[in-house]
Amino acid sequence: MRDRKAILPLDAAQSSVVRRDLRIGDILAAEGKLDRTGIEQVIKLQESRGLRFGEAALRLRLITPEDLRSALAKQYDFPYVPLDGDAFGADLAASRDARHPNAEQLRALRTQLLIQWSKLEREPRALAIASPGSFEGRSYVTANLAVLFAQLGMRTLIIDADFRAPRQFEIFNVPDRVGLSAVLSGRAGHEAALPVPAFGPLAVLPAGARPPNPQELLLRPALATFLELAHHEHDVILIDTPPARENADAQSVAFSAGSVLVLARANHTRTDDAARLVRDFRDAGAIVVGTALNRF
Repeated sequence: MRDRKAILPLDAAQSSVVRRDLRIGDILAAEGKLDRTGIEQVIKLQESRGLRFGEAALRLRLITPEDLRSALAKQYDFPYVPLDGDAFGADLAASRDARHPNAEQLRALRTQLLIQWSKLEREPRALAIASPGSFEGRSYVTANLAVLFAQLGMRTLIIDADFRAPRQFEIFNVPDRVGLSAVLSGRAGHEAALPVPAFGPLAVLPAGARPPNPQELLLRPALATFLELAHHEHDVILIDTPPARENADAQSVAFSAGSVLVLARANHTRTDDAARLVRDFRDAGAIVVGTALNRF
C-alpha cells in the first residue's frame, strides 16, 4: 500500500510530466472533433481575440462543451465520464462535474481526510462511512468520495456493507449477484470486487445476496481478515454502512475497519444522536477521523 502522505504531490507531479506535451487542439483532432480547416479557424480567432484554444473553438461552435471537458480531462490525465451518459446516475454528478453545487464540499472533505490520515500514527485498514439514521447521505458520500480519490490516482475500493438496503451496485451499475456476503461466508474472494474502469483505479465490492444474519456475518473475523488483505492492494477503502441507530452493523464494521467518518445531515440529524454515535464508536475502539455536516 502506498503512503497516503506522499501520494498527492507524487501523482500530481507525474501527471504534469506525462501530459504537459498534449495540446487541446491535438486531442480534439485525434478524437475527430476538429479537422485541419477547423483548427486553422480556431487559431485565427484565438490570436485575434487573445482566447484559449478551447474557448475559441466553442465560440466558433466547432465543438461542444462536452467535447472540451473530455479533451481537458485527457490533457490532465483525469478519469472522465460524460455527464449525459446512461451508465451512471445522478448520484455521481457531484464528483464528475466541478460546477455541481456539492462538488466543493466533497473535495474539501477529501482534503480533510487526507490531512487526518497523515496525522495518524497507525494507518487504519479502511474507513467506514456512518450516520445515526436513514436518508443522511452515507451511500452518496461514499460513492462520490471514492470517485474523487480515484481521480487522484489512488487505488480505491468501495465496500457495500449495508445488507439491509444496499445501493452501491445501483450507483455504479455493477452486478450484485456476488459480493461481500459471499466473501464473509467463504464462498468468494477478492475477485468479487468489480473494477469500474470509467473512473480509473476504482473497484466496487457490492453487498451481494442479502443474508438472513447480517449482524452476525459482519462480526465474523473474516471481515477484518479481508480488509487487512485489501489494505495492501488499495490506497483507500471506503465502507458504506446501514443506519447506526437501527442496529449494531455499523459499529461492527467500524471496529473491523479501524476508523470511521460520522455524517450528520443538516436539518435532519439530531445533534444528540450524532454525538452519541461518536461516543459509541470510540468506545468500540474505532478512530473517529471526524464528523461532517451533510447539506446535500
